[in-house]
Amino acid sequence: MAEETVNKTATKEFRQQWIEFIYNLQDDICTALESVDDKSKFAEDAWQRAEGKGGGGLTKVIQNGQVFEKGGVNTSVVYGHLTERMCKVLQIPFPGNDATWFAAGISSVIHPFNPFVPTVHFNYRMFELYNPDGSVADRWFGGGTDLTPYYLFEDDAKLFHQTFKNTCDGFDESFYPTFKQQCDDYFVNTHRNNERRGIGGIFYDHQRCDEKHDEVFWLDFAKACGYAFMDAYIPVAEKRKNTSFNDDHKHWQEIRRGRYVEFNLIHDRGTIFGLKTHGRTESILMSLPATVRFEYNYQPDPGSEEERLLNICLQPKEWV
Repeated sequence: MAEETVNKTATKEFRQQWIEFIYNLQDDICTALESVDDKSKFAEDAWQRAEGKGGGGLTKVIQNGQVFEKGGVNTSVVYGHLTERMCKVLQIPFPGNDATWFAAGISSVIHPFNPFVPTVHFNYRMFELYNPDGSVADRWFGGGTDLTPYYLFEDDAKLFHQTFKNTCDGFDESFYPTFKQQCDDYFVNTHRNNERRGIGGIFYDHQRCDEKHDEVFWLDFAKACGYAFMDAYIPVAEKRKNTSFNDDHKHWQEIRRGRYVEFNLIHDRGTIFGLKTHGRTESILMSLPATVRFEYNYQPDPGSEEERLLNICLQPKEWV
């Protein structure tokens, strides 16, 4: 009984560490993005799950700024009884009616106004399953960050990837090549001839503790990757935010945003999980851009910068 109490206490303490991490990261990233925009501020929207469902979250949204047309940085801390429907979405066996779950994470999508500033996405999350006695039955971690440019600047792509390679190498040198490959393979519109959403980054999921990697290791790794966002993206946004553009550039940006919408609504696991488990729709669909185009069979001009970007998205590239 004493050992069981210690385990439950340790579980609660670790959950609290994870929650503090995501809320601190949310504040710090919003502050950094506001400094880039220098006009609009993030509006806060605290929410609770519907009656009978535990937890809630904090959605922070920026709109109509000088740099950021629309963006959000969301945190959620939710829990409840495990259902057969949820197990099907998670692709895990249903352990019985008395099992419970807990999930906490941070997610963000930032859509700039200027087509020469790339869209960026990140999320870091933890999921736990509990036995009827409250002990942890399973726990896994996931996350990543990826970049979606509309016009390709190779030095921006190299900076982005090098930053996350350096971060990964500080923990395990096998991580960057593995998680880059997983990112390249995940953010794909398979219905568009395997066209990638952007130039990738890192992505990992269902990472469980083992002898070398305990829960503190995965918390520290998520922290390092989360804060690496500032070094990987903020310099790119600052460098490109004042670049002159015309209606043709904006038109192409909105065409590519259409592909972003397609991925998020058709393939993205987080979106599908949230909608199928009756999550908060406004927060889930925060990832969608404010303006977008769907034009029948649109093709960029041969030899154009637009075609160059599209070709990169059809075949992943090693950037570092």
